[in-house]
Amino acid sequence: MEKSICLLRGDGIGPEILEQGILVLKEVAARKGHTFHFMDALIGGSAIDSCGEPLPEETIAACKASDAVYLAAVGGPKWDTLAPEKRPERGLLGIRKALGLFANLRPAVLFPELAGACLLRSDIAARGLDLIVVRELTGDIYFGEPRGIEVRDGSRVGFNTMLYSEEEIRRIAVVAFETALKRRRKVCSVEKSNVLETSRLWKEMVIDVHKDYQDVELSHLYVDNAAMQLVRDPSQFDVIVTGNIFGDILSDEASVITGSLGMLPSASMGSKGPGLFEPIHGSAPDIAGKDIANPLATILSAAMMLRLGLGMPDEADMIEDAVRKTLRDGLRTPDIMEEGARRIGCSEMGQSVCERL
Repeated sequence: MEKSICLLRGDGIGPEILEQGILVLKEVAARKGHTFHFMDALIGGSAIDSCGEPLPEETIAACKASDAVYLAAVGGPKWDTLAPEKRPERGLLGIRKALGLFANLRPAVLFPELAGACLLRSDIAARGLDLIVVRELTGDIYFGEPRGIEVRDGSRVGFNTMLYSEEEIRRIAVVAFETALKRRRKVCSVEKSNVLETSRLWKEMVIDVHKDYQDVELSHLYVDNAAMQLVRDPSQFDVIVTGNIFGDILSDEASVITGSLGMLPSASMGSKGPGLFEPIHGSAPDIAGKDIANPLATILSAAMMLRLGLGMPDEADMIEDAVRKTLRDGLRTPDIMEEGARRIGCSEMGQSVCERL
């Protein structure tokens, strides 16, 4: 099988962690008789430095022409003084919008081999953590208009608009329920309907979509309670569906309690065209070039790409099994280091996963 993959290496540790994911994909292709055609494109700070824009039109075209998009990370203090519309993060928001990627799937799983790194009490961690946050990605306060900063009565005022349509809510709810059918058949819808009109519409539409999924259990939580419950007992959750800003916060919370952001992948999907697959962490410019970054989230994002974006579930299983074997053998990057383990760097971790495929 032949597939084309657009590579967005980005900034900071992006190039070095993506390189490990590429090595793993090449090894999988060699073992299974596939051919992956890789093409590079610029995004974020590297694109700004090269052509003055965080998302060049050439990058959008290259992504649309591919079967899947594989992204590392963008951003860094080097570009913090730029105008908001010119900063690296606008490239990330822009490519999601350009590709129509409205559904972000972020699994948070506590690997048994990393139980000691979990930030929760041992008795809570023992109950397990295996959930997925389905986050709406192209609406809400990040994209709503009007927005801006203006002077009112002699004082500057900043404003953003939280905005959702019925169809935007309906389609993300369908993704959540369909995801639950492949898991433990539980969906928790998170909003703030006690104070926000947007959330009242959200809850109403999720309940309406649920009529077509009666074999899935549906529950509702206000976002503040959901944040608390994630710390109190994350084992109660299977699929969490929520809006863009709430999902941004909750998915980071869910992931960090597993011990390291360096372990967790994500997928962003639309109704058609290529999906985008990336680790959930940032570009960590302070450790860039030191060969100490954890590439496992990027490698696991490659597994999600194979499963969800390229229709290769067996190959995805190969990668996930190889990651578990690597951890079981006691190999650790600094962020997940524990007593008795062997500390290795970014490139050696990538090679170790390749050896265990």
